[in-house]
Amino acid sequence: MDFTFFLNYKILGFPLVDLLIGITIFLSAFFLRNVIASIILKPFRIIARKRGNETDDTLINVIEAPLKLSIVIIGVYLSTQWLPFKAFDNFIMLVCKSFSTLIFFWILIRLVDKFSTIFNFFSSKLGKDLNDGVQNFMVKTLRILLIILGAMAILQEWGINVSAFVASLGLGGLAFALAAKDTAANLFGSLVIFSDSPFQVGDWVETASAEGTIEEVGIRSTKIRTFAQALVSVPNSIMADTTITNWSRMGKRRVRTRIGLTYGTSVEQMQAIIEEITQMLKNHLDIHQEVILVSFDEFENSALSILLNFFTNTVETAEYLHVRQDVNFKIMQIVAKHDAAFAFPSQTLYVESLPK
Repeated sequence: MDFTFFLNYKILGFPLVDLLIGITIFLSAFFLRNVIASIILKPFRIIARKRGNETDDTLINVIEAPLKLSIVIIGVYLSTQWLPFKAFDNFIMLVCKSFSTLIFFWILIRLVDKFSTIFNFFSSKLGKDLNDGVQNFMVKTLRILLIILGAMAILQEWGINVSAFVASLGLGGLAFALAAKDTAANLFGSLVIFSDSPFQVGDWVETASAEGTIEEVGIRSTKIRTFAQALVSVPNSIMADTTITNWSRMGKRRVRTRIGLTYGTSVEQMQAIIEEITQMLKNHLDIHQEVILVSFDEFENSALSILLNFFTNTVETAEYLHVRQDVNFKIMQIVAKHDAAFAFPSQTLYVESLPK
């Protein structure tokens, strides 16, 4: 009798037994969400394990967290059905619909994050892989777009006129676009840089604005570390429109120089020196063998000029300078070997007669 009275006892006009049942349903859904989700997903995990497909595992991981939240929302809905909240039925239904929309867009966002490489897959079909920066930018943009669409869908559920809201944003967006045109130009400039890939982090580049090593390529600007160790930030709109020389992408590095011998050098000495320098360059392990030119081509004011045009195998500055130094030492030895001498700027003055 006492137990029956206890169950029929009312709190705020609601039977205690209904309150207990509703709370029990909600707590069961909340604390057992992991177990229930595991039971639901277990057959799919077994199938994925048999197929050995990583995509199936990824899809299961994508829907796992939203599924747990869905179980809690279902528990909330079922628990409210035991309570005579007739005045709040419409409100509860709107809340459940809003959470359903939220869960749907949450799954889409997780799909974008997990399958971000799909952009690279489709671009590779067109013959070009996407730059990591472009891929990250597209993922972030799509994620933001899904968040906006999800928020609009939830607002629409609550009867808010989204069309009028978007129209009002359009006017504000126009004013914002005019104020942020430089930012927009830098944004599109970054897309051009990411898609064309004229350089990457670590490359040695030369532009009209700066010369140095690329340290960071951002959405708004590109940071170049100059050889004086200063950091220069160049807006991407400028980087996209300027001429860029990427020295790091040289296959070989050019050496074009001249040596001048005195006018006292004989033809035989000149021919022997040119032949031996040519042979030395052809036997040098650090010299590219495709183009080697050594030629006596100029009678200069105070020297017989020999033009040397060749390439080093290395493009790294320190190694390049080491190779040039080694070649210069060998040239000095060759010239000395043939009893010739290097010329220096000089003038010879002939006096026909001296004044008495």
